[in-house]
Amino acid sequence: MNRTLIYRISEKDSPCTVESFLKARGYSRQIIIQLKKNRDSIKVNGGWAYVKTMLHTGDSLIIFMEELQSSEHILPVPLPLSIIYEDEDILVLDKPADMPVHPSINNYDNTLANAVAHYYRSAGEEFIFRCINRLDRDTTGLLIVAKNALSASILSAQMKERQIHRTYLALCDGSLPAPLGTIEAPIARKETSAIERCVDFEKGEQAVTHYKVLKTCRNITLAELHLETGRTHQIRVHMQYLGAPLLGDYLYHPDFTRISRVALHSFALEFVHPITGKPMCFHVPLPDDMDKALHLSS
Repeated sequence: MNRTLIYRISEKDSPCTVESFLKARGYSRQIIIQLKKNRDSIKVNGGWAYVKTMLHTGDSLIIFMEELQSSEHILPVPLPLSIIYEDEDILVLDKPADMPVHPSINNYDNTLANAVAHYYRSAGEEFIFRCINRLDRDTTGLLIVAKNALSASILSAQMKERQIHRTYLALCDGSLPAPLGTIEAPIARKETSAIERCVDFEKGEQAVTHYKVLKTCRNITLAELHLETGRTHQIRVHMQYLGAPLLGDYLYHPDFTRISRVALHSFALEFVHPITGKPMCFHVPLPDDMDKALHLSS
């Protein structure tokens, strides 16, 4: 998606080259290379400029990022799309259950990417699907989609530095050992499975999960969870390790009498806006199926 950004050069940034100014604001090497290819991508005080052009206090720098490609292999499909927030740079979505994020074998037209492609195709806009944080097919809740290469680059760096904070809600079958706690148990791939993970203190990678008990009803616990690390199936494995596996977890606790999917929800999302630098915070309530399962146990 095309994006135009205008910068006024301050005294603390002057003098510097266009390239050094952009790098300091999160422009990747690849983005800068693309800017160099288009004569209209970089302008200083209204005139065409090079990446080596010097900038001085008071200069106006205009950057035009043109989207030259689209996610052409993602089929636009009119699927439900719950938009929590949207501006020129980001899209925050509330993903439903039973929806993969990306297309894959046997999932070509039922994904979040298909829904987003249809949303922008309907608006006559080309779009590359750049999802920043991922959720499993059955996990509901908040996701960030970057609408241009720059916001994707900056948000991806935030993810790598663990500066995007996610809070999960889960329904656990059983009670947790304390109202507040931290699980430090390394996770590894289970030797007998290509998919399952397990706690393995010899071969596992460090995994840390913080939990807080919010409510307990007839041996069902509603827990708030924060991840310090991001291992595959981390919450699911750690809850099983504590003896309170997630309801409806087909891999680690296949009991579907109270809910038909893994009872895990990405409830809150906090991050810094990639362009404005403004703190962003979003919350979405517990989905109906998890709320119903909890109240049935009351």
